[in-house]
Amino acid sequence: MTASPLKPARLAVRDLLRVGAIGLRIRRQRAFLSALGIAIGIAAMVAVVGISASSGAQLDRQVAALGTNLLTVGPGNTIFGEQASLPNEAPDMIKRIGPVQKVASTGRVETEVYRSDKIPAVQTGGLATRAASPTLPDTVGAKLRSGTWLNAATARYPAVVLGAKAAQQLGINSVDEGRQIWLGMQWFTVVGILEPVPLAPELDTSALIGWDVAKERLGFDGHPSTVYTRTDDDAVLDVAAVLAATANPAAPSEVRVSRPSDALAARQATDDAFTGLLLGLGAVALLVGGVGVANTMVISVLERRAEIGLRRSLGATRSHVCTQFLTESLLLAALGGAGGVLLGAAVTGGYAITQQWPPTVPAWAWAGGILATVVIGGIAGLYPAIRAARLSPTEALATA
Repeated sequence: MTASPLKPARLAVRDLLRVGAIGLRIRRQRAFLSALGIAIGIAAMVAVVGISASSGAQLDRQVAALGTNLLTVGPGNTIFGEQASLPNEAPDMIKRIGPVQKVASTGRVETEVYRSDKIPAVQTGGLATRAASPTLPDTVGAKLRSGTWLNAATARYPAVVLGAKAAQQLGINSVDEGRQIWLGMQWFTVVGILEPVPLAPELDTSALIGWDVAKERLGFDGHPSTVYTRTDDDAVLDVAAVLAATANPAAPSEVRVSRPSDALAARQATDDAFTGLLLGLGAVALLVGGVGVANTMVISVLERRAEIGLRRSLGATRSHVCTQFLTESLLLAALGGAGGVLLGAAVTGGYAITQQWPPTVPAWAWAGGILATVVIGGIAGLYPAIRAARLSPTEALATA
């Protein structure tokens, strides 16, 4: 009766993890530094994705609050390349379009804005004066930071509402009793200050006055420079198609129609491109971390030849030794990846809170971070593991 050949023992998963963790426990400082390299790369990538996603979530929230149904109508150019103008009746004609809900307009007034009459005329500050209709805040979603908006009474007198940046530039933080600015070579009383208006950023640098007072005191010709139109959500494209012909039937080609929410979407596209660049930098940091893991594992193989030779002498196969070192590399990378994901999420949360954004880290960023570390750990540990497995017992013990 012949004895059956012995089959090599197989390591259980629990034993494999325990054996693979031996090298990490013995060389804790080196393992920590190698895992830190992986963690920095993963944290950079997760933080970049998280901050970009948080910014996008804030933008989506902002657009949802402001609405995507705002259209603006402005003058384009004539066939001779000169600046065209909208008819005085353009806002009233646009109101007749069925799906249109709200209409407001502003008109550019050719006069400068100063904090006082002592400022030299050449120091204009780049602020614009605009005549505004009473329905402007409700139409564009503008909110007052201080004071009140122009009404039927104040629109006839020298009263002004400042945009957010205009107020900051003029050094006016709140509406005080009798606070005035020098506008059109005469004093105007500040009655209100607006919050920033995302869908109409041109208002942020404007001094807004009533239509009547602009005509009577500043020589305003009454032509609107921008007409803001709110429409039904399901009719935005249809209204946009007829706005030019409605605003200026005689010359629809001289009318420019735009959708402000598209500008916000374009800004998000720019942010996405910048995010791609930062992700590339994070990938480089991750690659450097992977090189660190590979270096640690190669040195570990050289230092542990006696251990390898002893295990081989006691019956460990090449696959056992290879699996041990490969597991050690994967554990090292996984520790760095887990730490990096947590660090990146913490950075995202901290930055989002300071910017008053909703903290958002996509699930694919968490999963992708862990998967990337597993791939990096596997690649980095493959060569050292194979090298360790190829050592014969006698060679390993003799060179130890």
